[in-house]
Amino acid sequence: MTQQMFAERGRKADIEAGFAFMPKFDRDGLIPAVVIDHATKNVLMVGYMNAEALARTIETGEAWYWSRSRQSFWKKGETSGQIQKVQEIRTDCDQDALVMSVTVEGNGATCHVGYRSCFYRKLKTQDGGKLVLEHVGGARVYDPEDVYGAS
Repeated sequence: MTQQMFAERGRKADIEAGFAFMPKFDRDGLIPAVVIDHATKNVLMVGYMNAEALARTIETGEAWYWSRSRQSFWKKGETSGQIQKVQEIRTDCDQDALVMSVTVEGNGATCHVGYRSCFYRKLKTQDGGKLVLEHVGGARVYDPEDVYGAS
């Protein structure tokens, strides 16, 4: 399935300026996918896909990822109901990273700790140079224990 879906890596000029999709997976067989909200363009999360997860995503129109910690596929929202419906997939100039524009079903949250985006904190430097995280993500949309149970 994936061999037919993706073109073989070709010449640099074809990769950078051509029209064939030739994704470059890293040595672990993964490609990073930055996921953005289709309407707001806010960054929601970063996930990793292997060829099979990317093929499933393209075929179903719903986001699939490869869990590096569990070493298994996961369909985003399968447990929580926050299915990511893919509106567009872009690749960068050398085709080794993706940006996926999605709409999120359910309560619209993406983060497994209850926020709309996994990027709910920003880095801030305090007086004296100490680095801290400042919460900027608004209120939680849901309680993770209600969805996933107590950890």
